[in-house]
Amino acid sequence: MAYVAVDADDRLEEGPEGLEFKSFLGADARAEQRTQSGAPNLDRGYLTDHTTHKGSSGFWTVDYYQPYFDVDTSTVLKRCYTTLLPTSPSYLTILTPSADLYGPFWIPTTLILALFLSSSLAASISSYLSDPGAAYEYDFGLLSLAATIVYIYTFAVPILLWLALRYFGVGEWGVAEALGVWGYSLFVWIPVSILCVIPISILRWVLVGLAFCLSGYFLVANVYPILAMADAKATRLLIIVVGVLHAVLALTFKVFFFSYYVVHDIGPGADPIRRFI
Repeated sequence: MAYVAVDADDRLEEGPEGLEFKSFLGADARAEQRTQSGAPNLDRGYLTDHTTHKGSSGFWTVDYYQPYFDVDTSTVLKRCYTTLLPTSPSYLTILTPSADLYGPFWIPTTLILALFLSSSLAASISSYLSDPGAAYEYDFGLLSLAATIVYIYTFAVPILLWLALRYFGVGEWGVAEALGVWGYSLFVWIPVSILCVIPISILRWVLVGLAFCLSGYFLVANVYPILAMADAKATRLLIIVVGVLHAVLALTFKVFFFSYYVVHDIGPGADPIRRFI
């Protein structure tokens, strides 16, 4: 039997380091593949891809939140007035392609100032019309009351809801999206608080009811699809809690900030609804 000597390939002696794998896909194809795998939520109208904002910074750093404030004024204004138009095509996608925290911060802050200024102005006008000779003193306690109510509702409620959804296994809705929905839903209360300076009881009730309906419908339309994603059907009942809290907010605004009247015009009873509260 004859043996033949075969020369070994030098590349095999280099070990695994000498092996090189090449992709025959084009650069565009690889980029598209990474985009599709990294953005699974962009094709859903009410979800946004919040993974692009996180980066490598921790949530306790300023760099973590900086992308959420990188938004232009025109985008924020468009999202604001879209909440007033339920028939708008972008009504359920105002946070697309990415949520921001700029609007959800300045909207409640502006609302706090609007509530204080409008209620103070309405009180001074009612005091003057009731007794022109009486001196009126501004109640600055209303400013701290407005800040407490608005900030707790704007930030605590959506964060608690987000934690509850995480507990029930719904992890595709980010906390930025939750804060965005609640923050933009309060925009309608800013013009309403200004119009409630008018000392007409029935008009104030109509304005408060209109604001309650518009902002409440915006919340339900954006939150209920998220609740429906949970496996537990009972999770959908959380929408009732959202509605009740929203009704409490509207009634609180009416009682504490929109209940000033001219005494000699409608009598000492003031607001008839307030008698039973």
